[in-house]
Amino acid sequence: MNRILIVDDSSVMHAYYRRALTGLGDCSMTFARHGEEALTKIKTDGDPDVILLDINMPVMDGLEFLRRLRSLPMRQAAVIIVSTEGHDDDLQRGLEAGADGYVRKPFQPRELQELVRTYIP
Repeated sequence: MNRILIVDDSSVMHAYYRRALTGLGDCSMTFARHGEEALTKIKTDGDPDVILLDINMPVMDGLEFLRRLRSLPMRQAAVIIVSTEGHDDDLQRGLEAGADGYVRKPFQPRELQELVRTYIP
């Protein structure tokens, strides 16, 4: 079973992700509301296959989470930034921090599914 960790502080977005990713088949979704919670889940549950990551969150933002994640000595999950931050410099900062892809909110479910499929085994 493929594991997807969704890191976003919005419960509305959590519900949208559930609906948007139902077409992926054999996948489980875990949710975290900020980067610190996501790191704890990874240390407890192991590395997911894909991480969908918002940038603007309380406690620990997405870019700081990504920097810390990439410094861990473990198999590295694919990270797709999903954010309303749509400027080219935001995209560049995310890629420099170690992101594998970027989707701008609002997104179409099919767009996200296609991108996630490129990273699940």
